[in-house]
Amino acid sequence: MLHLRLIVPADRTQAVLRLVESTVGTTHLAVLAGAAHDPPGDVVLCDVAREAADGLLHELRALGIDRDGAIAVENIDLSLSTRADRAEKDAPGEGADAVLWESLTDATHEESTLSVTYLAFLTLATMLAACGVVLDNAILIVGAMAVGPEFGPLAGVCTALVRRAPGLAWRSLLALVVGFAVAMALTVGFSLVMDAVGLFHAEALTAERPNTNFIYRPDWFSFVVAVLAGIAGVLSLTSAKSGALVGVAISVTTVPAAANAAVAFGYSSYRQAWGSTEQLLLNLAGIVIAGTLTLLAQKIFWASRKRVRG
Repeated sequence: MLHLRLIVPADRTQAVLRLVESTVGTTHLAVLAGAAHDPPGDVVLCDVAREAADGLLHELRALGIDRDGAIAVENIDLSLSTRADRAEKDAPGEGADAVLWESLTDATHEESTLSVTYLAFLTLATMLAACGVVLDNAILIVGAMAVGPEFGPLAGVCTALVRRAPGLAWRSLLALVVGFAVAMALTVGFSLVMDAVGLFHAEALTAERPNTNFIYRPDWFSFVVAVLAGIAGVLSLTSAKSGALVGVAISVTTVPAAANAAVAFGYSSYRQAWGSTEQLLLNLAGIVIAGTLTLLAQKIFWASRKRVRG
């Protein structure tokens, strides 16, 4: 269940009440007349089943509540109510399958912002992966994958393509391109410093490296894994199961590929640097394609459910 807190202009309160009452899957409706001061209006509270929330939010925005008032949505971790149980039962579909497009757009907008924190995490992850590359240490590679924040902008690109949001697409692409460029440039400098103090060696990069040589040898398995990870990542976002994102992060070799390319470039091993770059681009493309198609499939699925319900 989700809890909605609305600030509604007084002249639209009755319209909002009729909308909430007519929406299958809503309950616990309450009105605090004149309780809001900035902006002025009435406060309307209600609970709604997750699978019915997207349609209700769309209608509320059509009434201009987001423009002239406010719409706040909170997850309810526990609700001991027979009415809530009945509302969830009456709402069509399953809550885990529902997509809250407004929530998804807002989340990906935040995660795809090019900030100092984002650059720091991506750079640290790339440097950590560089250590794993030189040491041929798979544990360090997995750790770097988990630290990398690049799935946020990738999800932002997928969401922007489905929702036709050029602003979100531009923001996400900027975070990806600038983020990886900065992280790789700093990792080149990091690898040169590590070489100067005797901790990195060119021989380690050109060795066989049985645990990490897949990073610069892209193949179709790399693309297949990226596609599967893209599907899993988008599903974890739309179903609000954020824990699954950790598994997605350690499934693709975006950060390790960027790290290997940076270290190889620092040692003028351009063939290996290009192979790692191909691996990076292949993974990014696979995730975006799979994530976009997954969102499109979910959009079509819920649109068909609405037509059947209608």
